[in-house]
Amino acid sequence: MDAKIIDVSGKEVGSVALAEPIFGLKPQRRFLHEFVTIYLANQRAWTSNTKSRTTVSGGGRKPWKQKGTGRARAGSTRSGLWRHGAIIHGPRMGRGARLDYPRQKAKLALAQALSARAQDGGLICLKEFSIKEPKTKLFAAALSKLGCEGRTLLVLDAPNPGLARAGRNIPTVAIRLAADVNAYEVLYCKKLVITQPALEKLGARWN
Repeated sequence: MDAKIIDVSGKEVGSVALAEPIFGLKPQRRFLHEFVTIYLANQRAWTSNTKSRTTVSGGGRKPWKQKGTGRARAGSTRSGLWRHGAIIHGPRMGRGARLDYPRQKAKLALAQALSARAQDGGLICLKEFSIKEPKTKLFAAALSKLGCEGRTLLVLDAPNPGLARAGRNIPTVAIRLAADVNAYEVLYCKKLVITQPALEKLGARWN
């Protein structure tokens, strides 16, 4: 499976062979849905917090005696059934445990996501992404020449502070390293731009 390599002006300068184990798989919707669901669940901050019976103040004295009053038994005025009482089944800060996902399955999900982008025409192989100055205007102009409209993921082989500074003001653009990119980010974008060195580094994750 071959893909053409272009420069920042959109001109074809060569071709590259895409590895079959990475870009030649058949995407499975249910398998990718499983990864995305767990990934998004792990991004949740769990900052909401309500008080349980052990944390709400008061309620140390039994409201009335156990028998003989004709009323229902009650041991505390801070029961969740009472006004000013605890919250039943409310959100707890830090209660959400991180869900584990096997590395090999995450790796397979990334390969299927990359294959999906390669098959739907959303993959752009770039010789290198460089601009004269780290300015947002030049960064946006370069993406426009490549035909990138909407959500775009730029994958680099190494950190580039200049590109990071130029692209941080564009809300639809994300910059990731080949060693860190995951299946969710690949599926979320409409255009996946990978530089040739990043493509080689991406293949190293499978070797």
